[in-house]
Amino acid sequence: MASSTVPKCLSTNFHSISHKSIDNNAPFSLPLSSSSFSLKQSFSISRSQIFSNTNFKNSHNTTLGTKCSASSANANSDTPIELRYPAFPTVMDINQISDILPHRFPFLLVDRVVEYNPGVSAVAIKNVTINDNFFPGHFPERPIMPGVLMVEAMAQVGGIVMLQPEVGGSRSNFFFAGIDKVRFRKPVIAGDTLVMRMTLTKLQKRFGIAKMDGKAYVGGEVVCEGEFLMAMGSE
Repeated sequence: MASSTVPKCLSTNFHSISHKSIDNNAPFSLPLSSSSFSLKQSFSISRSQIFSNTNFKNSHNTTLGTKCSASSANANSDTPIELRYPAFPTVMDINQISDILPHRFPFLLVDRVVEYNPGVSAVAIKNVTINDNFFPGHFPERPIMPGVLMVEAMAQVGGIVMLQPEVGGSRSNFFFAGIDKVRFRKPVIAGDTLVMRMTLTKLQKRFGIAKMDGKAYVGGEVVCEGEFLMAMGSE
């Protein structure tokens, strides 16, 4: 029997039975003694049922497979759902972000930096809530985060990269200069966590110009992406 059709918890029992030991028509008993099962009884099947009966194969894959996975499912259910998912790490909190970016309420759109590679990239999150001040007007019946604000939030993450000593940007003279190839893949709604990655791809300090690639995700799926142009000056 192909091992792919046998649940792992029964693979030892099945492979220990040779073809010669199974008569074509005579049933045999297979004890379900695996710890993954709570059943103590055995069931009877014939060789022809194992190797040629499509209905048995289908029920074997679904019923027994489900029982074999029951132990892992039970292990997960033992942990309350609020304890199963760890929080995003904190590399920079909102106070540290405020020390870097000049933006303030209601236009500071970055809540936490979860990854930072000096002079290269940053990953940050924006917790989208129904209390955000743009939702009453966009839209009253279907709250969707405006695409332009997603782009602005991503540009602010880019600013966290640019306004660091490794790059040398100036907080008092730093501007969002342009965007190219921006695409909005899915709507972002209240309750979502927008995860944004901005990567520096080209820096011309002489002209004060930087290019960055940006992608924003919700639940691991891209919702917005584009190329960003930043302009910076000295103090």
